[in-house]
Amino acid sequence: MVSIIEQFINGLRSGSIYALIALGYTMVYGIAKMINFAHGDIIMVGAYTLYVATVGLKMPIIAAILFTIVVCAILGITIEKVAYKPLRKAPALAVLITAIGMSFLLQSVALLIFKANPITFKSIINVKAISIGGVTINGITIVTLVVTTICMIALTLFINKTKAGSAMRAVSEDKAAAELMGINVNRTISMTFAIGSALAAVAGIMFVCQFQSIKPTLGALPGIKAFVAAVLGGIGSVPGAMLGGILLGVIESISKAYISTELSDAIVFGVLVLVLLVKPSGLLGKNRIEKV
Repeated sequence: MVSIIEQFINGLRSGSIYALIALGYTMVYGIAKMINFAHGDIIMVGAYTLYVATVGLKMPIIAAILFTIVVCAILGITIEKVAYKPLRKAPALAVLITAIGMSFLLQSVALLIFKANPITFKSIINVKAISIGGVTINGITIVTLVVTTICMIALTLFINKTKAGSAMRAVSEDKAAAELMGINVNRTISMTFAIGSALAAVAGIMFVCQFQSIKPTLGALPGIKAFVAAVLGGIGSVPGAMLGGILLGVIESISKAYISTELSDAIVFGVLVLVLLVKPSGLLGKNRIEKV
């Protein structure tokens, strides 16, 4: 029983990271109707930025974290302006090819600067583990769950309670109508990329503190899994991205512990297929009728 609870908690930790990344996918799709496949590599950029800030520039931890978040937010805006804005009315295939190309570009730049060998990174999280009823929860898990909860609550309040959040919801429903109401659509989309990239930076910090190793392909697999989480929860739905990330992390953790480490990814993708067969729009997604 204790072992199951520990695996569940480990799943919550991983799932929280997937949820943070998935939020970026689902926000961009919900508002710009694009899939930003370079989003996973922003996690990698965040990890390297944190490394440079703490080891190279000797920044205090809080300053290094804020610096990492700002760098990734600016990168997200830049990617949107340079790569995606010119393609808003382009065919989906052109957008997909551009996104994949941007992903490889970020990985290649990281490879040129930092080389292929993984860099060992000492975790900046130094919180003691706690034991509750025989279940031990390590410090990284505690911090990850707390930070993720705060980020999700803050994002939900921002979207539902602020003027900028109302603009995002309006653009997501109908860009043309939102523009007629005086909403700056370009600025709203850029803000969406910035917020999504900032959340990816936080996920990158949590991820590298957990695994303590950085390499140019660090964000590839978590990015794919987070996309799966976004689709599982319902792409375009913020609560769906949160739910999908948590479910994916728990399923993955329990599968590795009790079924097979090698088959855990296959099980995760199998669950996705089953859910989409029953509910094609995802768990919390809404079916939309497109007028032609």
